[in-house]
Amino acid sequence: MPAEQPIYDAIGPGYASRRRPDARIARELTNALGDSATLLNVGAGAGSYEPSDRTVVAVEPSPVMIEQRPPGAVPAVIARAERLPFVDRAFDASMAVLTVHHWSDLDQGLAELRRVTRGPIVVLTSDLEALRRWWLIDEYAPEIADDLVHTLPSVARIAAGLGGAEVRPIPVPADCSDAFLMAFWNRPELVLDPAARAATSGFAQLPTAVEERIVSKLATDLANGTWDRRHGHLRRLSAFDAGLRLIRGAGD
Repeated sequence: MPAEQPIYDAIGPGYASRRRPDARIARELTNALGDSATLLNVGAGAGSYEPSDRTVVAVEPSPVMIEQRPPGAVPAVIARAERLPFVDRAFDASMAVLTVHHWSDLDQGLAELRRVTRGPIVVLTSDLEALRRWWLIDEYAPEIADDLVHTLPSVARIAAGLGGAEVRPIPVPADCSDAFLMAFWNRPELVLDPAARAATSGFAQLPTAVEERIVSKLATDLANGTWDRRHGHLRRLSAFDAGLRLIRGAGD
């Protein structure tokens, strides 16, 4: 998709109803942000994970996503990570939640975060190699990983771009309220739901024929018990490392 048309202009409608922040993931982000009073949220989307106990400035390039920000949410500035319209060291902290794979220039975006941030910079992202290991990508949708190879930066590259950073895996809860792709790990039925798929950029960017093949194969395996014989044990887990990573660096 061309850089001038954010992917969430295409998948944004209905996004907010499916992508509700999970309190446990929110707590991890809040702890990583420390006691910062002012916060920049880059790639803010519909406002998920924006803390209510500090002053937040939201940056989002997609008008479709901005329109879904809930009543009472801070207004969003239409801008991109690669060119933030703020002075140096303007914020105590900054965060970027499941957005770096949509940036056109990762290094420039991270440099901009470092420029405008005095303290912690928190990036929530996915580890592609961990994604490849779980059933959805490994057995049904390798095309999602093939696409992400070109867009999802490695955790090591993000950490390096932040001048060095702490990296922690964040287990995804079994009842995660945020229906991002990694939340499908124990709920294969979500893959059969067109609205659930449409709220994830991984599925939204697949050709229709590929998506239909994935859904058909999984539907068959669920109906005849194949999926549960292979992976039914996942339904009994309370959380799982599906590849979600929290990276915490410091500004310049």
